[in-house]
Amino acid sequence: MSTDRRPDHRSDHPHAHRSRRSPHSAGLRHVLTHLITPLLMCVGMGLAYLGAFANPAPHHLPVAVVGSGRSAQLLAQSINDKADGALEVRTVADRSAAIDGLKHQEIFGAYVSNAHGAKGASGASDVTGALGASGGARARAGADGAAGSVRPAPELLVATAGSDTSATVVQKVFTPIAAHQGAPLKVTDVVPTVGDDPTGQGIFFLLVAISIGSYASVAVIGGAGAVLPIRLRVGLAVGMSFVVGLIGTAFAGPVFHLVDHGLEGLWGMAWLYSAGILLIGTGIHTFLKRWTTLGVMALFVMLNFTSSGGIFRPEMQNGFFAALHSFWNGAGFVEGTRSHVYFDGYGLSGHVWTLVGWLAAGVVAIGAAALAERRRRGAEAEAVANAAAVAAAAVRAAVPEPVSGAASGPAAGRPVRARVDEEREEEMEEAVGV
Repeated sequence: MSTDRRPDHRSDHPHAHRSRRSPHSAGLRHVLTHLITPLLMCVGMGLAYLGAFANPAPHHLPVAVVGSGRSAQLLAQSINDKADGALEVRTVADRSAAIDGLKHQEIFGAYVSNAHGAKGASGASDVTGALGASGGARARAGADGAAGSVRPAPELLVATAGSDTSATVVQKVFTPIAAHQGAPLKVTDVVPTVGDDPTGQGIFFLLVAISIGSYASVAVIGGAGAVLPIRLRVGLAVGMSFVVGLIGTAFAGPVFHLVDHGLEGLWGMAWLYSAGILLIGTGIHTFLKRWTTLGVMALFVMLNFTSSGGIFRPEMQNGFFAALHSFWNGAGFVEGTRSHVYFDGYGLSGHVWTLVGWLAAGVVAIGAAALAERRRRGAEAEAVANAAAVAAAAVRAAVPEPVSGAASGPAAGRPVRARVDEEREEEMEEAVGV
């Protein structure tokens, strides 16, 4: 029997296996870490968009009944009781007062009843039954109409330029009331949109285009431009906002004809809006680094588009997004554009000040970033000087003679710069993917 023994490699195998697997483990951990960002975006977008748009319903939507008599008051009170907080119904003296309320966006619909002055308390109870939309009530109303004299059809005044969805909701509320009175409802749009934007939602999609051009530029200026001094990055941000504003104005005017006048004012608001996003994003990039894309998406997509009022006004949303609408920059742009183009500038100054406030927040963010970078550069310079001194002392103690090709001076920092460049490249690739 041979006494030769085969070499035992079992003791070496685990180490070899571990060394072969370790590069893949590190790469897998690296990828999994980066996948946190799209998962957070998925959760954030779902919560924001579904929370804002999934179940729109009126909440204290202001409407009016035209008339100062008892019948108008009873009708308004009946609708209020039946609506259970969905509507806020008031009375206005006449049709011209209702039109003024619509043009000032104090109300979003005004009902001119054909029974104004003809019915008393019984008319109010009939309207309460009409909100239930029963067939028997409609039949009785038709019989009453046939027995009486011919009266003008009931009219609903709306302003679709303020919000097409709100006007649609108001029409659904008053259509069964008019049917109960035995006549079709006549709808009059006192502030219509331009012909090339029948729903009025083109302004919202213009907001989306300007927003994307703005916050995507943040990743480039923050990533590729991180080696530049902050004053140059601010210059790039301001210049980019100028160009993005011009592109948005071109879309709104000569390209898609969403706006038929006031393009200069539109460009001014587009520039304010874009500059605010770019300055805020450039400032917070100093602190958030590769998480900046997620941060600007949360601020200027998830919370911004959903609270802008471009699809549903705040009266059609829950309290959270309705509250954001009062001061968020997207709402300032959308409502400011509506006011400028359709409502003769009523309330425009407040919306412009909203945009100015966000621009001021961007200036504050830039100031904080400049201070932080100055302190960071000083600390890094001190650390590098100390490390160089320690390394030089160690080299002198260990190697009396200079060694050719030794890493010293700028060459010693190349691995660090390579790692930083790689991180910037990953950040830009991630932003472009989003």
